[in-house]
Amino acid sequence: MKLWLLLGLLLVPEALESVTGQQPPKNKRPKEPGENKIKPSNKKVKPKLPKIKDRDSPESLPKTQSIMMQVVDKGRFQKPAATLSLMAGQTLELRCKGDKIGWSYPANLDTFKHPRLSVKQQERYSQLILVNSTAADTGEFSCWLQLCHGYICRKDEAKTGSTYVFFTEKGELFVPSPSYFDVVYLSPDRQAVVPCRVTVLSAKVTLHREFPAKEIPANGTDIVYDMKRGFVYLQPRSDHQGVVYCKAESGGKSQISVKYQLLYVEVPSGPPSTTIMASSNKVRGGDDISVFCTVLGEPDVEVEFRWIYPGQKGERPVMIQDTWRLIHRGRGHTTRISQSVITVEDFETIDAGYYICTAQNLRGQTTVATTVEVS
Repeated sequence: MKLWLLLGLLLVPEALESVTGQQPPKNKRPKEPGENKIKPSNKKVKPKLPKIKDRDSPESLPKTQSIMMQVVDKGRFQKPAATLSLMAGQTLELRCKGDKIGWSYPANLDTFKHPRLSVKQQERYSQLILVNSTAADTGEFSCWLQLCHGYICRKDEAKTGSTYVFFTEKGELFVPSPSYFDVVYLSPDRQAVVPCRVTVLSAKVTLHREFPAKEIPANGTDIVYDMKRGFVYLQPRSDHQGVVYCKAESGGKSQISVKYQLLYVEVPSGPPSTTIMASSNKVRGGDDISVFCTVLGEPDVEVEFRWIYPGQKGERPVMIQDTWRLIHRGRGHTTRISQSVITVEDFETIDAGYYICTAQNLRGQTTVATTVEVS
């Protein structure tokens, strides 16, 4: 009896410990005091970043606002389409919104006070009216708002308007040309255009070589057709030269354009390539002297000359003559020679010194000089 009582007393503490204080599992660590009891989630969440508009995105660029309207009837207006087709003889009336408007229209109308064209600036808009229209008036009509500060104005690129108008005339599939033969210069560093423009939007236009007779395909690589410009040579070559013409077909009718002589230019574009030379650099008193200023350039680029000479301040009489001509320099290459010659008669001491020539074209100017002395 005493033995069983002793065993019971020994087992009671172990039973109480197993009930009140269980040991933590071996794979779990006890939490530190103050540790967050929320279980972390393993789910990945993408952070939301604020949307930033790109400076060059379409949304950030200023939108172009068309300011042009076409007057179709009295009191009726509509925005003109990119292209319009009107019968020759119809009146074209366009209006552009703004207190100071600039206009551009086909070159044949760009003469001082053209009798068929009227452009008037009103308080809130500008009005263009073309009456008795002809096939030759086919082309682009455009307007723009001018931003002016005093006498200096610039074009507001965000407020413009334009439309290309076909004036269809019986018997005229092509826009009439002022001549029966024209010259187109081919340069390797820029596009060349054979200006076969039609008066009917739906007309089929092809390009042809006169000799050997064949059609020249507009393949989109070397040559493309632009209804607003004509056949465009994207990268002219010397083998493109020759005589060509265009053929238009519409409504069962066909027409041949004027002929175009394509000439290849070997001189690169840029400021004038200028040389100067005197007939003699040492002159005796009483003799005559000439100084030649010569430019070798592109056939269709005009050159202007200016002279500075010793007797200029004393109003010494001189003769200045400017001329130009085209020369062919083998393999069909064509060059323009422009020349200015200054001549002094009865040479005096006051005429001795520097003769300075400045040649200028649209791409820049070049100045050269030579000296003439009294022998």
